[in-house]
Amino acid sequence: MKFKFSYEIEIGKVTFVEENGALTHLTLAEVEEVEERETPFIQESYEQLLAYLAGARKTFNIPLAPQGTTFQKQVWQELQKIPYGATRSYKQIAEKIGNPKACRAIGMANNKNPIFIMIPCHRVIGTNGKLIGYGGGVALKEQLLNMEQVQYNL
Repeated sequence: MKFKFSYEIEIGKVTFVEENGALTHLTLAEVEEVEERETPFIQESYEQLLAYLAGARKTFNIPLAPQGTTFQKQVWQELQKIPYGATRSYKQIAEKIGNPKACRAIGMANNKNPIFIMIPCHRVIGTNGKLIGYGGGVALKEQLLNMEQVQYNL
C-alpha cells in the first residue's frame, strides 16, 4: 500500500510518501494522487525530520526507497555517505561513482532526488564552493548547510 501525508513546518509544506514500509518521497512539491493517511511510519519520518531541523538529529534511520534510474540511485547512495556538516562538489561525487566527467549528470540526478534532506543533495556544491541548484531553492540549501555547520561545531 502507498500513503502520503503532508505537514506544514518552518521550511514549508512537506509531503511524505510511504510505500511498503519505506519512504519513497519527501518533498516540497505536490505528489501523485495516493491515499492520504498519517501512518505510524510517516509520523516517525516526520518526527525524525523535525529533530534534524531542530539540530537534535544528524542521521536518519528509516528505510528509504527512492525510485529512479540505476545511475540516479548510484548518485543518491553516494549522497547518503556525505557526513553531516560536510559538503562535496559535483565533481567529487562524479569521481566517487567512477564517472569523473559526469558532473552535469550528477546535478540532474540531484534535481530528481525524491527524498530531499534525508538524501542530502543540499550538501553538494559547486567546485568553486558556490551554492548552486537545489529543488527547495538556494536560500533553503544555505539555511540547511548553515544549520549543520553550527550544530556540527558545537
